[in-house]
Amino acid sequence: MNEHYYALIMAGGGGTRLWPLSRRTRPKQMLPLVSDDSLFRVSVTRLAPIFPPERIFVVTGAHQVDALKADVPELPAENFIVEPYGRDSAPAAALGMTHIAGLDSEATVAILTADHYIRDVWSFGAALKTAYEVAQDHYIVTLGIKPTAPATGFGYIQQAEFLAKYDKFSVYHSAGFKEKPDAKTAQQFLDAGTYSWNSGMFIWSVQQAQEEFARQQPEMAKHLQSIKMAFGKRDYHKVIQSVWDDLPKISLDYAVMENAQQVAMIPIDIGWSDIGSWAALYEELASTAGQNISMGSGEVIPIDSTGNLTNSNRLIVTIGAENLVIIDTDDVLMICRRDMAQKVKQAVNHMKENNLERYL
Repeated sequence: MNEHYYALIMAGGGGTRLWPLSRRTRPKQMLPLVSDDSLFRVSVTRLAPIFPPERIFVVTGAHQVDALKADVPELPAENFIVEPYGRDSAPAAALGMTHIAGLDSEATVAILTADHYIRDVWSFGAALKTAYEVAQDHYIVTLGIKPTAPATGFGYIQQAEFLAKYDKFSVYHSAGFKEKPDAKTAQQFLDAGTYSWNSGMFIWSVQQAQEEFARQQPEMAKHLQSIKMAFGKRDYHKVIQSVWDDLPKISLDYAVMENAQQVAMIPIDIGWSDIGSWAALYEELASTAGQNISMGSGEVIPIDSTGNLTNSNRLIVTIGAENLVIIDTDDVLMICRRDMAQKVKQAVNHMKENNLERYL
């Protein structure tokens, strides 16, 4: 693969929907949820056929960087780009792109996730190679996930006219991003067959990124220019610190992608999951409907119980329990219905508002 191709892993998230296992000091990407390795290590490992370690960069928060470095020591320490604190995905991506541009003005960067699961790693790698080729024609490329259900928890991307065929992939112009729909609209999207889930993975050149930020976020672009000018100098990190408060707290989708020019999409079917809730994790781990899934080192005795996900380091006994999530940690016991797992975030918000942040 071209020496000007880089991966930028976004690893600053908190993974609050997987609370109480995911905490500020050990967020979702650091957890071994689908294998013995953390989601972050799995994310790095699947990039190895395409990107050597020196071309894999990670943008994360100061409170997570040491743990991430220790988890994947083969990545150069200088490839960890540290945000002073979280400002959502647009400032994080912009900082990472600006840093890589300082190293290589001809760079094309794949913005990728630290905490998603991909079953078909070979097809994912092939899609990244194709995306690089498409990006050389001055396109922002997004990888759209083939929907398997009328999901209301994801944004969608609509494909427009056919652009070209690259190897095994058909590439389309994008007809735009759609916000998370209600159930009726999600079913319409699924039935239409021209909508993909927005994976949050984008491939574009640093030159095009700079152009889009300048066009759509001119104030942010000014601060990014200050960071760019300081790259390689002694005051580089001080400059980042000084401008960070002035950057808007905004997602990359809202800041740039929804109104970006020259967007192409590659629909892919790679066995993708964002592991965005306990219910999503159950679906990924369960091989049959109604299967009981046990995590942790504790034993589980399920009597007349089906469809439960439990995590504990002590004995758990369930009697007549169905479709529950039971997460038992040293300081918290959480029990919820699997179909209400998205409401874990409400519990997290309640703790933030009621002086219970010690549990986060």
